[in-house]
Amino acid sequence: MKKTLLLCFIHGFKGNESTFGENYAFVEHLRHLTQSALPKVTVKAIVYPTYETRGDLGECVSRFRDWLMNKVIDLEVAAGTPSPTIDPSVRVILVGHSMGGIVAAETAISLASEHPIHNTVDEDDPSSKFTTPQPSAPNALMFPYIQGVLAFDTPFLGISPGVVAHGAETHLSVASAAVSQLSGLTSLFGGAAANANANANAHARAQQPKKPVGALPPAPSQEAEKKKQAAASSGWGKWGTLAMAAGAVTAVAAGGAAAYLKREQISQSLSWATSHLEFVGCLARKEELRRRVAYMVRLNKELGVGFGNLYTRLGDSAGSKQVPTTANGKAGGGSVVATVLGNERTFCVVPHKEPVGDWRPAVNDKAQDETFAHMSMFEPKENPGYEKLGNDAKDMIASWMNNDWYESSAETIRA
Repeated sequence: MKKTLLLCFIHGFKGNESTFGENYAFVEHLRHLTQSALPKVTVKAIVYPTYETRGDLGECVSRFRDWLMNKVIDLEVAAGTPSPTIDPSVRVILVGHSMGGIVAAETAISLASEHPIHNTVDEDDPSSKFTTPQPSAPNALMFPYIQGVLAFDTPFLGISPGVVAHGAETHLSVASAAVSQLSGLTSLFGGAAANANANANAHARAQQPKKPVGALPPAPSQEAEKKKQAAASSGWGKWGTLAMAAGAVTAVAAGGAAAYLKREQISQSLSWATSHLEFVGCLARKEELRRRVAYMVRLNKELGVGFGNLYTRLGDSAGSKQVPTTANGKAGGGSVVATVLGNERTFCVVPHKEPVGDWRPAVNDKAQDETFAHMSMFEPKENPGYEKLGNDAKDMIASWMNNDWYESSAETIRA
């Protein structure tokens, strides 16, 4: 029986049908490259339909897992596979961009162990009774069988601080505007005092004219604004407050979300902003991130499940819009952020010592900031490294297929 390798693409936060290139160009490009490299199997590709990247990550993973299972069952039935769980004719490579890689890894872990990583760790005290033990030993009979998780710029270890820091340094006015937009929202997270006054204010609000759905509160008076400024240590503290309300634990996750969220989207409603920040909030849960990567490494060692991440890195055009100055205002002072964080600018935190699978840089010599490189990696006009990206991805997949399942694939001989 000729077997099938299924490439399943999952877009990331606020992604859509065009995430993987216009008319799914990169999907077909990678499928074609992989088919040429692995002639013994039939390589097929599917794309998970656009989904709401909001709310609980675990629910999203559960919905995706059910969808994937139905797709694989259809292929196994069509192939007439005698025993899909014992000897499947279909194996899957989960291909995720950005947060799609997190969804892919969580899916692989839940299929192999029935115990996803998300929401298993007390971040304040990972050894406490509220922390769930590590998942059990992986099950080699998982169905669907995940042969590998191939991620594109997935922040498995968090979003690089440089995404926030460089953006704040080079686009300060934009950052200030975004924070200003959120100033009305943060008043809704005043803690116990705000909760105590909520019922008392409900009747008064009911008597006021109805505002359009999703509208922000009116601009505060000058006196009120001064009080707010005195209470907040910095503008970015407002991001931290909103992140805490959404389940994140540091301002870095909120800053990463800011790289995606447009001001008008934030303005739609409080629930819109918080539900999307809840989805990306896992990027600030350091112990959870570490656990997820550690278990993917375990799957690789014990079951041969591939695990790789092609992460964007800025090249020749990095920071070309900046005008470094000295304290006296003269050119040549250099970037403060670069001095602290270094000049290697990536969207996601890149490991240097710990084992994390196969991580390779995808350099974009045209992009001038991390977010643009992240969002345009599948656009040949915006990413000079597009062809190398495809070839590196193909090489990763091919390296994971050096196994008996691939070698035993053969054309069906009909009588």
